[in-house]
Amino acid sequence: MLLENKVAIVAGGARGMGGAIAQKFAENGCSIVIADVLDEKGQETAEEIKKTGKDAIYVHCDVSDGKQVRNMVAQAIDKFKKIDQMVISAGIGSNVTPLEKLTEEAWDKMLAINCKGTYLCIQAIAPHMQENKSGNIIVIVSMAGEVPSPVNWHYHASKAGQLIVAKGAAALLARSNIRVNVINPGMILTDMSAVFSGPGVEDVEAHQSEMARNMVPLARLGSTDDIANAALFLASDQSSY
Repeated sequence: MLLENKVAIVAGGARGMGGAIAQKFAENGCSIVIADVLDEKGQETAEEIKKTGKDAIYVHCDVSDGKQVRNMVAQAIDKFKKIDQMVISAGIGSNVTPLEKLTEEAWDKMLAINCKGTYLCIQAIAPHMQENKSGNIIVIVSMAGEVPSPVNWHYHASKAGQLIVAKGAAALLARSNIRVNVINPGMILTDMSAVFSGPGVEDVEAHQSEMARNMVPLARLGSTDDIANAALFLASDQSSY
């Protein structure tokens, strides 16, 4: 097992890519802290992990609230005494929103969760990892952080900011033997990414599959398991450099 006796926090781990990562880590020997605002689904995912024989807890946490993030990290350390990995997968998307329809409130909420939430999670876990001179942080960003768009400026800006926060953390924390890496998913169908198809689309999977055929070199959608496998590699000693 690649993560035997390790402990990971998965922010946004109730479902989607975060849920798949939590399950994959548990299959490889890791105990899991699921942090999310989806209480029922988060508890359910934690219970599913327990059935594999690994320990898991669920902690309610809105990553845009620094007090909740710090409390989540404190509960995780109190339960497991150490945290080896943090995966930051918490985030929100948006229906297609042109500039004239983009509100200040929507902008603030998007940046608060996707970008500020990443900074708060790293800020909260860094002292613990620095003290142990060991740790690994994986941030689920998006290709949207590197590719501009005429719509959904708030989403693209939040992901670009999230990417820079992760790169800054990598530069800072490397001196403490802490690795920070990002995964930039493209077209992965999840409950969150379904909103990108817009409210008028009845068959979201068919719509996004057609988009993938036109946009992705492999001409197909990716799966949450594809992302979980990448995260497992980055979490393991196989990616020590």
